[in-house]
Amino acid sequence: MQKLRFTTTIDAPAEKVWKTMLDDATYRQWTEPFTAGSHFVGDWSEGSEILFLGPGPNGEMSGMVSRIKTSRPHEYIAIEHLGLVHDGRKDTTSDAVSAWAGALETYTFCETVGGTELVVEMDANEEYAGMFEDSWPKALAKLKALSEQ
Repeated sequence: MQKLRFTTTIDAPAEKVWKTMLDDATYRQWTEPFTAGSHFVGDWSEGSEILFLGPGPNGEMSGMVSRIKTSRPHEYIAIEHLGLVHDGRKDTTSDAVSAWAGALETYTFCETVGGTELVVEMDANEEYAGMFEDSWPKALAKLKALSEQ
């Protein structure tokens, strides 16, 4: 597992960036570079289970089972990834999942004179690192545009 880090500065207050990032309608827009049709089921409060879903290869919903480990509104959120969703079923115990379960993804919102610096850090398996290195800058550019409207 390797640690990836992405940053952007957004000309908007942290409260607006937070809302834009985590609101259902805008979440669906800025996450399109990862998977068209991406969405979440659940909420962003500390301790909550949240599912990150999108259409799988056969049209079924697939994605990640996660938990909001830490949530400090407008400052920081940490997501702990626990397993997979495949064909609508959660898998948190298979050997494939246990190899990376507990991986973290964090968002830090830091207000600056020029707006908000957003720092994304995540644990990634080697096989997916390239995809994330390609997709995160595109996703952050969309988030920036949405937040600055």
